[in-house]
Amino acid sequence: MKYKRPQYQTLKRNLESAKPFIQVLTGPRQVGKTTLAQQYLAENSHPYLFASADAIEVANGIWIQQQWETARLKLRNSGATSLLLAIDEIQKINNWSEFVKAEWDKDRRENNNIKVILLGSSNLLLQKGLSESLTGRFEVIYLSHWGFEEMQAAFDFSLEQFIWFGGYPGAALLINDENRWKNYIKNSLIEPTLSKDIFMLNRVNKPALLRQLFELGCLYSGQILSFTKILGQLQDAGNTTTLSHYLRLLDMAGLLTGIEKVYVEKFRQKTSSPKFQVCNTALISSRLFDDFKTISENPVKWGRIAESAIGAHLVNFSKSTGYSVYYWRHRNYEIDFVLERNGKLTGIEVKSGKSQNAKGIQAFKERFHPEKIYLVGNDGIPMRNFLLLNPVELF
Repeated sequence: MKYKRPQYQTLKRNLESAKPFIQVLTGPRQVGKTTLAQQYLAENSHPYLFASADAIEVANGIWIQQQWETARLKLRNSGATSLLLAIDEIQKINNWSEFVKAEWDKDRRENNNIKVILLGSSNLLLQKGLSESLTGRFEVIYLSHWGFEEMQAAFDFSLEQFIWFGGYPGAALLINDENRWKNYIKNSLIEPTLSKDIFMLNRVNKPALLRQLFELGCLYSGQILSFTKILGQLQDAGNTTTLSHYLRLLDMAGLLTGIEKVYVEKFRQKTSSPKFQVCNTALISSRLFDDFKTISENPVKWGRIAESAIGAHLVNFSKSTGYSVYYWRHRNYEIDFVLERNGKLTGIEVKSGKSQNAKGIQAFKERFHPEKIYLVGNDGIPMRNFLLLNPVELF
């Protein structure tokens, strides 16, 4: 692929700085982490070694040591001043961070100029290893799901195509055969994320319950449900603490998140009923029996997916740009999304065919005194324009 994600320049700048740290590329499956790393490896002028823990049945810390020794030998034999070592799916190796720390520190002592890129799709496991062993030795580059601007630039997606088919680049060439596209999303993206990134790498006592929660979250994306009500709709037994934990795992895997309600008293946010939000609208449309044409001609159903596209845009950017996403509801008053950054609040009300909630906006203003409130759709910011901007610009 010729298209380069914006994070390519960040990776290039960091690795070519006077003191490069370990570069950690993380994010959901199939968002281009491996492609981005390979693009840089192919275009840089130094020798490199690329290895993937996904390519072998059993990978342990000794495997990491072997890759490092191979890289050192290659560096010595090449006569180059530095070498790049990239290890993909690093989270699959038990205690990976301890072994990386040992090899990295050894290179620093012996003046081996090996620059390191680590790639992983399990953000939960990566963060644990980074915080426990590699403090002060790494920089994280987060790759979120592709947004409208990227899908438009790389695949010439229209706004409507992006809203329905979402931001998975690997599936973009399949959209003219919608059944094939849906099967690819379910079997090659969703299932590996659940089985390999969540079930195999985290303690999940009730996998059927987590799957049901994911299905329900996709079905009710953009809606607020209490965990108590959710339990009433699930077949497997569980409790609210278990559901909260599973929702966090789904969030860390880049599938589904639960947006919290914003309160004046911040300590109450953790007690709120979550507003389900998919991280990619393909997770909704791939599970529906109706096709693109049928749903796009139904204003109510299309409006729900369009609002989820706005929510996904806000949530995905929040993971790398330093703001938080909430919702607000009090009695019959509601604001779809509330962004918080450095103590400042910005409200966002999405109008995909519904009437303007003027009373809700006024009630929110009186209670929270936000810096700004934006309308998206109808008489506000066109949805196309909103999906092309970085939400940080809204503050």
